[in-house]
Amino acid sequence: MKISKNKLLCILLLWGICVMGQKGNDTKVILITLDGLRWQELFGGADSKLIANTDYVHDTTALKQSFWRDSPSARRHALMPFFWTEVVNMGELHGNRDLESKMNLTNKMWFSYPGYNEILTGKADDARIDSNDKFNNPNKTVLELYKESSKGKVAAFCSWDVFPFIINEERSGISVNAGFESATGNLSERETFLNQLQKQVPSPWGSVRLDAFTHHFALEYMKKEHPDLVYIAYGETDDFAHEGDYQAYLKSANNTDGMIKELWEFTQSDEFYRDKTTFIVTTDHGRGTQPLDTWTGHGSKVDGADEVWLVMFGKGIQTKGEVAIEEQLYTTQVAPTILNWLGLEIDSNQMTALPIK
Repeated sequence: MKISKNKLLCILLLWGICVMGQKGNDTKVILITLDGLRWQELFGGADSKLIANTDYVHDTTALKQSFWRDSPSARRHALMPFFWTEVVNMGELHGNRDLESKMNLTNKMWFSYPGYNEILTGKADDARIDSNDKFNNPNKTVLELYKESSKGKVAAFCSWDVFPFIINEERSGISVNAGFESATGNLSERETFLNQLQKQVPSPWGSVRLDAFTHHFALEYMKKEHPDLVYIAYGETDDFAHEGDYQAYLKSANNTDGMIKELWEFTQSDEFYRDKTTFIVTTDHGRGTQPLDTWTGHGSKVDGADEVWLVMFGKGIQTKGEVAIEEQLYTTQVAPTILNWLGLEIDSNQMTALPIK
Protein backbone atom coordinates (compact mmCIF):
# COMPACT_ATOMS: atom_id res chain seq x y z
CA MET A 1 0.00 0.00 0.00
CA LYS A 2 1.36 3.37 -1.00
CA ILE A 3 1.48 6.16 1.59
CA SER A 4 1.45 9.76 0.49
CA LYS A 5 4.41 11.95 1.33
CA ASN A 6 2.32 14.17 3.63
CA LYS A 7 0.84 11.19 5.46
CA LEU A 8 4.31 9.72 5.94
CA LEU A 9 5.55 12.99 7.42
CA CYS A 10 2.61 12.99 9.85
CA ILE A 11 3.35 9.40 10.89
CA LEU A 12 7.02 10.23 11.48
CA LEU A 13 6.08 13.33 13.48
CA LEU A 14 3.70 11.36 15.69
CA TRP A 15 6.31 8.64 16.18
CA GLY A 16 8.85 11.27 17.21
CA ILE A 17 6.42 12.71 19.76
CA CYS A 18 5.77 9.24 21.19
CA VAL A 19 9.51 8.50 21.46
CA MET A 20 10.08 11.82 23.21
CA GLY A 21 7.27 11.02 25.63
CA GLN A 22 8.74 7.61 26.40
CA LYS A 23 12.05 9.20 27.35
CA GLY A 24 10.21 10.85 30.22
CA ASN A 25 10.03 14.25 31.74
CA ASP A 26 13.31 16.12 32.21
CA THR A 27 11.93 18.12 35.15
CA LYS A 28 14.05 18.18 38.31
CA VAL A 29 12.37 18.83 41.65
CA ILE A 30 13.79 20.32 44.85
CA LEU A 31 11.44 19.75 47.80
CA ILE A 32 12.28 21.84 50.86
CA THR A 33 10.69 21.95 54.31
CA LEU A 34 11.21 24.47 57.12
CA ASP A 35 10.18 22.74 60.31
CA GLY A 36 7.43 24.59 62.15
CA LEU A 37 7.81 28.00 60.50
CA ARG A 38 4.53 29.87 61.04
CA TRP A 39 2.63 31.42 58.16
CA GLN A 40 2.37 34.53 60.31
CA GLU A 41 6.11 35.24 60.00
CA LEU A 42 6.33 34.19 56.35
CA PHE A 43 3.59 36.60 55.28
CA GLY A 44 3.86 39.27 57.98
CA GLY A 45 7.43 39.25 59.20
CA ALA A 46 8.35 39.69 62.85
CA ASP A 47 5.42 39.44 65.29
CA SER A 48 4.79 42.74 67.10
CA LYS A 49 3.77 40.86 70.26
CA LEU A 50 6.99 38.87 70.39
CA ILE A 51 9.85 40.95 69.00
CA ALA A 52 10.07 43.23 72.06
CA ASN A 53 9.02 40.61 74.60
CA THR A 54 11.94 39.94 76.94
CA ASP A 55 10.49 36.53 77.83
CA TYR A 56 11.46 35.40 74.32
CA VAL A 57 14.12 37.88 73.15
CA HIS A 58 17.40 38.53 74.96
CA ASP A 59 18.41 41.61 72.90
CA THR A 60 15.28 43.39 71.76
CA THR A 61 17.17 46.40 70.41
CA ALA A 62 19.34 44.33 68.06
CA LEU A 63 16.43 42.18 66.92
CA LYS A 64 14.22 45.16 66.15
CA GLN A 65 17.06 46.78 64.23
CA SER A 66 17.38 43.66 62.09
CA PHE A 67 13.74 42.75 61.50
CA TRP A 68 11.32 45.42 62.72
CA ARG A 69 9.73 47.70 60.14
CA ASP A 70 6.56 49.79 60.20
CA SER A 71 4.45 47.58 57.94
CA PRO A 72 3.97 43.80 57.59
CA SER A 73 5.08 44.06 53.97
CA ALA A 74 8.36 45.71 54.91
CA ARG A 75 8.87 43.31 57.82
CA ARG A 76 8.54 40.23 55.65
CA HIS A 77 10.99 41.72 53.15
CA ALA A 78 13.46 42.20 55.98
CA LEU A 79 12.96 38.66 57.29
CA MET A 80 12.90 36.73 54.02
CA PRO A 81 14.28 38.97 51.27
CA PHE A 82 14.68 36.23 48.64
CA PHE A 83 11.05 35.15 48.94
CA TRP A 84 9.69 38.68 48.83
CA THR A 85 12.08 40.23 46.32
CA GLU A 86 12.54 37.39 43.82
CA VAL A 87 10.23 34.43 44.43
CA VAL A 88 7.15 36.63 44.56
CA ASN A 89 7.95 37.75 41.00
CA MET A 90 8.50 34.27 39.56
CA GLY A 91 6.29 31.89 41.52
CA GLU A 92 3.33 31.57 43.83
CA LEU A 93 2.94 31.80 47.60
CA HIS A 94 -0.07 30.18 49.27
CA GLY A 95 -1.26 30.33 52.85
CA ASN A 96 -1.78 33.97 53.81
CA ARG A 97 -4.97 33.49 55.76
CA ASP A 98 -5.44 37.25 56.05
CA LEU A 99 -6.10 37.17 52.29
CA GLU A 100 -8.31 34.02 52.51
CA SER A 101 -5.62 31.78 51.03
CA LYS A 102 -5.61 28.74 53.30
CA MET A 103 -3.61 25.54 53.54
CA ASN A 104 -4.10 22.93 56.24
CA LEU A 105 -2.88 19.58 57.44
CA THR A 106 -5.33 16.68 57.22
CA ASN A 107 -3.70 14.60 59.97
CA LYS A 108 -5.02 15.21 63.49
CA MET A 109 -1.66 15.06 65.28
CA TRP A 110 -0.24 18.44 64.18
CA PHE A 111 3.39 17.61 64.89
CA SER A 112 6.42 16.53 62.91
CA TYR A 113 6.42 12.83 61.92
CA PRO A 114 2.71 12.83 60.95
CA GLY A 115 3.25 16.11 59.08
CA TYR A 116 6.24 14.85 57.13
CA ASN A 117 4.48 11.59 56.34
CA GLU A 118 1.58 13.60 54.91
CA ILE A 119 3.90 15.79 52.83
CA LEU A 120 5.92 12.89 51.47
CA THR A 121 3.24 10.21 50.97
CA GLY A 122 0.17 12.27 50.08
CA LYS A 123 -1.97 10.76 52.81
CA ALA A 124 -2.41 11.12 56.56
CA ASP A 125 -2.04 7.95 58.62
CA ASP A 126 -3.25 8.77 62.12
CA ALA A 127 -3.84 5.12 63.00
CA ARG A 128 -0.18 4.18 62.63
CA ILE A 129 1.77 7.45 62.82
CA ASP A 130 0.92 9.13 66.08
CA SER A 131 4.34 9.90 67.59
CA ASN A 132 7.83 11.15 66.70
CA ASP A 133 9.39 7.82 67.64
CA LYS A 134 12.03 6.26 65.40
CA PHE A 135 10.08 3.58 63.53
CA ASN A 136 10.10 2.79 59.83
CA ASN A 137 7.28 4.43 57.91
CA PRO A 138 4.92 1.75 56.54
CA ASN A 139 3.93 4.14 53.73
CA LYS A 140 5.93 4.78 50.58
CA THR A 141 7.13 8.34 50.06
CA VAL A 142 7.29 10.18 46.76
CA LEU A 143 11.06 9.73 47.00
CA GLU A 144 10.70 5.96 47.10
CA LEU A 145 8.15 5.91 44.29
CA TYR A 146 10.48 7.94 42.09
CA LYS A 147 13.41 5.67 42.90
CA GLU A 148 11.32 2.63 41.97
CA SER A 149 10.52 4.22 38.60
CA SER A 150 14.25 4.20 37.74
CA LYS A 151 13.82 7.56 36.02
CA GLY A 152 16.56 9.32 37.92
CA LYS A 153 18.57 9.79 41.08
CA VAL A 154 17.08 10.64 44.47
CA ALA A 155 18.78 12.28 47.47
CA ALA A 156 17.65 13.44 50.92
CA PHE A 157 19.44 15.71 53.39
CA CYS A 158 17.76 16.39 56.70
CA SER A 159 18.67 18.06 59.98
CA TRP A 160 16.48 15.81 62.20
CA ASP A 161 17.77 12.31 62.85
CA VAL A 162 14.30 10.72 62.54
CA PHE A 163 14.19 11.18 58.76
CA PRO A 164 15.88 7.86 57.87
CA PHE A 165 12.81 6.26 59.46
CA ILE A 166 10.26 8.66 57.93
CA ILE A 167 11.70 7.96 54.47
CA ASN A 168 12.25 4.30 55.44
CA GLU A 169 15.84 4.16 54.30
CA GLU A 170 15.97 0.43 55.03
CA ARG A 171 13.16 -0.52 52.64
CA SER A 172 13.49 2.20 50.03
CA GLY A 173 17.25 1.97 49.58
CA ILE A 174 17.45 5.77 49.54
CA SER A 175 20.55 7.08 51.25
CA VAL A 176 19.38 9.69 53.75
CA ASN A 177 22.02 12.01 55.20
CA ALA A 178 20.37 13.12 58.43
CA GLY A 179 21.10 14.12 61.99
CA PHE A 180 24.84 14.11 62.59
CA GLU A 181 25.76 11.72 59.79
CA SER A 182 28.83 12.50 57.71
CA ALA A 183 29.03 12.59 53.94
CA THR A 184 30.21 9.27 52.51
CA GLY A 185 31.52 7.93 49.21
CA ASN A 186 33.94 9.69 46.90
CA LEU A 187 34.23 12.89 48.92
CA SER A 188 35.04 16.30 47.55
CA GLU A 189 37.48 18.49 49.44
CA ARG A 190 34.59 20.54 50.79
CA GLU A 191 32.69 17.46 51.99
CA THR A 192 35.79 16.26 53.82
CA PHE A 193 36.00 19.64 55.53
CA LEU A 194 32.27 19.59 56.42
CA ASN A 195 32.66 16.14 57.98
CA GLN A 196 35.49 17.44 60.16
CA LEU A 197 33.72 20.68 61.03
CA GLN A 198 30.45 18.98 62.00
CA LYS A 199 32.28 17.02 64.71
CA GLN A 200 33.86 20.20 66.07
CA VAL A 201 30.77 22.45 66.17
CA PRO A 202 28.34 21.45 68.93
CA SER A 203 24.63 21.53 68.19
CA PRO A 204 22.26 22.86 70.87
CA TRP A 205 20.19 19.68 70.44
CA GLY A 206 20.80 15.97 70.69
CA SER A 207 18.78 14.91 67.65
CA VAL A 208 18.99 17.91 65.28
CA ARG A 209 22.13 19.31 63.66
CA LEU A 210 22.55 22.90 62.60
CA ASP A 211 20.95 23.60 59.21
CA ALA A 212 24.14 24.94 57.65
CA PHE A 213 25.55 21.40 57.60
CA THR A 214 22.40 19.96 56.04
CA HIS A 215 22.42 22.72 53.44
CA HIS A 216 26.06 22.43 52.39
CA PHE A 217 26.06 18.63 52.36
CA ALA A 218 23.07 18.82 49.99
CA LEU A 219 24.59 21.52 47.80
CA GLU A 220 27.90 19.68 47.44
CA TYR A 221 26.13 16.45 46.57
CA MET A 222 24.01 18.22 43.96
CA LYS A 223 27.13 19.69 42.35
CA LYS A 224 28.80 16.28 42.23
CA GLU A 225 26.00 13.76 41.59
CA HIS A 226 23.14 15.81 40.06
CA PRO A 227 20.15 14.00 41.56
CA ASP A 228 16.84 14.61 39.78
CA LEU A 229 14.73 14.68 42.96
CA VAL A 230 16.18 16.26 46.10
CA TYR A 231 14.60 16.62 49.51
CA ILE A 232 16.13 19.08 51.99
CA ALA A 233 14.61 19.30 55.47
CA TYR A 234 15.77 22.24 57.57
CA GLY A 235 14.98 21.96 61.27
CA GLU A 236 16.27 24.90 63.31
CA THR A 237 13.14 27.07 63.28
CA ASP A 238 11.15 24.45 65.19
CA ASP A 239 13.79 23.76 67.82
CA PHE A 240 14.51 27.42 68.53
CA ALA A 241 10.76 28.00 68.86
CA HIS A 242 10.40 25.13 71.33
CA GLU A 243 13.09 26.80 73.42
CA GLY A 244 11.12 30.07 73.34
CA ASP A 245 14.00 31.85 71.62
CA TYR A 246 12.23 34.18 69.18
CA GLN A 247 15.48 35.92 68.35
CA ALA A 248 17.12 32.72 67.12
CA TYR A 249 13.87 31.62 65.43
CA LEU A 250 13.81 34.77 63.28
CA LYS A 251 17.53 34.63 62.53
CA SER A 252 17.19 31.00 61.45
CA ALA A 253 14.28 31.83 59.13
CA ASN A 254 16.34 34.63 57.63
CA ASN A 255 19.36 32.35 57.16
CA THR A 256 17.24 29.67 55.53
CA ASP A 257 15.84 32.20 53.07
CA GLY A 258 19.44 32.90 52.04
CA MET A 259 20.24 29.20 51.71
CA ILE A 260 17.25 28.62 49.45
CA LYS A 261 18.44 31.54 47.34
CA GLU A 262 21.84 29.88 47.08
CA LEU A 263 20.23 26.63 45.92
CA TRP A 264 18.17 28.49 43.32
CA GLU A 265 21.20 30.38 41.99
CA PHE A 266 23.19 27.15 41.77
CA THR A 267 20.46 25.41 39.76
CA GLN A 268 20.36 28.35 37.37
CA SER A 269 24.13 28.24 36.87
CA ASP A 270 24.35 24.47 36.37
CA GLU A 271 23.60 22.98 32.95
CA PHE A 272 21.89 19.89 34.41
CA TYR A 273 19.36 21.97 36.41
CA ARG A 274 19.08 25.25 34.51
CA ASP A 275 15.50 25.98 33.36
CA LYS A 276 14.51 22.41 34.28
CA THR A 277 14.10 22.71 38.03
CA THR A 278 10.96 23.28 40.08
CA PHE A 279 11.14 24.25 43.76
CA ILE A 280 8.39 23.46 46.25
CA VAL A 281 8.76 24.73 49.81
CA THR A 282 6.44 24.04 52.75
CA THR A 283 6.28 23.17 56.45
CA ASP A 284 5.22 20.16 58.51
CA HIS A 285 2.95 22.04 60.93
CA GLY A 286 2.06 25.47 62.26
CA ARG A 287 2.30 26.92 65.75
CA GLY A 288 -0.01 28.65 68.19
CA THR A 289 -0.79 32.36 68.49
CA GLN A 290 -3.29 32.64 71.35
CA PRO A 291 -2.46 32.47 74.21
CA LEU A 292 0.83 34.09 73.26
CA ASP A 293 3.04 31.39 74.78
CA THR A 294 1.57 28.76 72.44
CA TRP A 295 3.81 30.10 69.65
CA THR A 296 6.50 27.84 71.11
CA GLY A 297 4.46 24.68 70.64
CA HIS A 298 2.19 22.68 68.39
CA GLY A 299 0.12 19.52 68.49
CA SER A 300 -3.60 18.80 68.42
CA LYS A 301 -4.32 20.92 71.51
CA VAL A 302 -2.69 24.05 70.06
CA ASP A 303 -5.09 26.20 68.06
CA GLY A 304 -3.60 27.03 64.66
CA ALA A 305 -0.99 24.26 64.60
CA ASP A 306 -2.67 22.75 61.53
CA GLU A 307 -2.26 25.98 59.53
CA VAL A 308 0.56 25.70 57.00
CA TRP A 309 1.76 27.33 53.77
CA LEU A 310 3.24 26.52 50.36
CA VAL A 311 5.67 28.26 48.01
CA MET A 312 6.43 27.12 44.45
CA PHE A 313 8.75 28.57 41.81
CA GLY A 314 10.85 27.50 38.86
CA LYS A 315 10.01 25.46 35.78
CA GLY A 316 6.33 25.35 34.89
CA ILE A 317 5.13 27.53 37.78
CA GLN A 318 2.86 30.48 37.03
CA THR A 319 3.81 33.93 38.22
CA LYS A 320 0.91 34.39 40.61
CA GLY A 321 2.93 35.96 43.40
CA GLU A 322 1.18 36.11 46.75
CA VAL A 323 -2.17 34.40 46.23
CA ALA A 324 -4.90 36.79 47.32
CA ILE A 325 -8.05 34.83 46.49
CA GLU A 326 -10.15 32.52 48.62
CA GLU A 327 -8.76 28.98 48.34
CA GLN A 328 -8.28 25.85 50.40
CA LEU A 329 -5.23 23.66 49.86
CA TYR A 330 -4.07 20.64 51.86
CA THR A 331 -0.68 19.16 52.61
CA THR A 332 -1.80 15.88 51.03
CA GLN A 333 -1.59 17.64 47.64
CA VAL A 334 2.18 18.07 47.77
CA ALA A 335 3.18 14.49 46.90
CA PRO A 336 0.79 14.05 43.95
CA THR A 337 1.88 17.45 42.65
CA ILE A 338 5.50 16.30 42.64
CA LEU A 339 4.59 13.01 40.93
CA ASN A 340 2.65 14.97 38.32
CA TRP A 341 5.65 17.22 37.63
CA LEU A 342 7.94 14.19 37.31
CA GLY A 343 5.58 12.47 34.87
CA LEU A 344 4.73 9.57 37.17
CA GLU A 345 1.34 7.91 37.52
CA ILE A 346 -0.55 8.73 40.70
CA ASP A 347 -1.96 5.74 42.56
CA SER A 348 -5.43 6.88 43.60
CA ASN A 349 -5.56 4.19 46.28
CA GLN A 350 -2.61 5.80 48.04
CA MET A 351 -3.09 9.46 47.15
CA THR A 352 -6.68 10.64 47.09
CA ALA A 353 -5.88 14.36 46.90
CA LEU A 354 -5.54 16.11 43.56
CA PRO A 355 -2.30 17.76 42.41
CA ILE A 356 -2.17 21.51 42.82
CA LYS A 357 -2.93 23.14 39.48
